Amino acid sequence: MEKKYSSNTQNQINDILNFLDTWRELFSIKINYYQEGWAISLREKNLYPRYIVIFKPYELNFYSIKSFEIHFDRENKEIFKELYFNQNIYNLNELIYEIKEIIYGKDIANDLIRGFNKKFL
Repeated sequence: MEKKYSSNTQNQINDILNFLDTWRELFSIKINYYQEGWAISLREKNLYPRYIVIFKPYELNFYSIKSFEIHFDRENKEIFKELYFNQNIYNLNELIYEIKEIIYGKDIANDLIRGFNKKFL
């Protein structure tokens, strides 16, 4: 777990958090450290929230991003439906672009198109 304290790791996280500061009113943000890497989780603060996870392995030079739509079952338990996944993001600029696209609804639009294609094609 020493890698979580490295200046490289902390600089990567801080760069992303600085970018995300614009959306702090819309998302709650949490950082998690794992044996393989670190993750930043964003949970949308609205009635039908999305959950976005940015993951960076310590030993590899890429980021991945996943988004989920959160539903509730009859017992009020959260159910996560994956909307979007990209594991081939190789630099911070690409990651920031991808985060913006997801925040603006790319993941929801892709899910709607997939649903339409399954139903009608």
